[in-house]
Amino acid sequence: MNILLFLAGLAGLIAGAELLVRGASKLALSFGISPLVVGLTIVAFGTSSPEVAVSVGAALDGQTDLALGNVVGSNIFNVLFILGVSALITPLVVHIQLIRQEVPIMIGASVILLLVCLDGRIGLMDGLLLCGLMVAYTAFLIIQSRRESQAAKDEYAAEVQPASVGAWDSRLPVQLLLIAVGLGFLVLGSEALVTASIAFAKALGVSDLVIGLTIVAAGTSMPEVATSIMAAIKGERDIAVGNVVGSNTFNILGCLGLASVVSPDGLGVPSSLLALDMWVMLATALACLPVFLTGREIARWEGGVFLAYYAAYVAWLILAAQQHAALGTFSAVLMGFVAPLTVVTLVAVMIRRGQRS
Repeated sequence: MNILLFLAGLAGLIAGAELLVRGASKLALSFGISPLVVGLTIVAFGTSSPEVAVSVGAALDGQTDLALGNVVGSNIFNVLFILGVSALITPLVVHIQLIRQEVPIMIGASVILLLVCLDGRIGLMDGLLLCGLMVAYTAFLIIQSRRESQAAKDEYAAEVQPASVGAWDSRLPVQLLLIAVGLGFLVLGSEALVTASIAFAKALGVSDLVIGLTIVAAGTSMPEVATSIMAAIKGERDIAVGNVVGSNTFNILGCLGLASVVSPDGLGVPSSLLALDMWVMLATALACLPVFLTGREIARWEGGVFLAYYAAYVAWLILAAQQHAALGTFSAVLMGFVAPLTVVTLVAVMIRRGQRS
């Protein structure tokens, strides 16, 4: 029953995100807002709405470990798994703006989150700070969009189209209904997912944090999975990368900002999250820069490395949760051999490609 409840909650979150994005984007376009602005805000944020629903719902229920684990785990999953799978389908092109602007902003958001967590709690003022930065970031994107090239505007116009005259979703009441139903599905789906996740944690004998970092994080990232993989298949390789980077920034500033504001006592930060997982999230964000800079693309072998690291991270979580005897050896091999070898390989590739150019 808990598995069915989890799947039903996941389906509710995905359906709710789709309905909310459709209704809100059509409504915005009906009021004359440009497709570029709609794409940068409503559509981009809509893929992260499951994370918002689950984190806010968990915070209201007092399951702060689940709220934090969901966001941190989703950010790790987005970079290592989604970009890894997408790059295996086709090497991903990285737009120069992502390297110069969006990735540094994502890294900056990760550093800010780490700093506000150092005292062991994300309080009300911390949440207001994160929400304020989210508003400022959104305003910055909208202002910047006015200087975008016509080609970029045409690309968004092709992706985000207003409802045609006479279409079923062209009327204002229908658009409002889509938004309301989408929000309803998100609320009900998050409740079901949180309830099932807590049951999983108790049944498996692991913490809510581990469930949030793995099962819930992967589940709430399904819209990003679908968007990025379909973009890679269609050849829209820069969209596949941009979707992940933008979603990670919103997860930190928007999801945790809202969750900490609505939580009565703020979000308590588990010591294990601060000792490992937060640093893993920051490391994956930092890893994007050298990977993206190697020829301004994510090659297939780099996608494979991302996937291998995600598998190693999940394996470490499972071994640590069970206090397995192999944990020490596994950690020693990973940190003493695999990680340094990866760094040396990336540096060698960057030097080689630099000499070629």
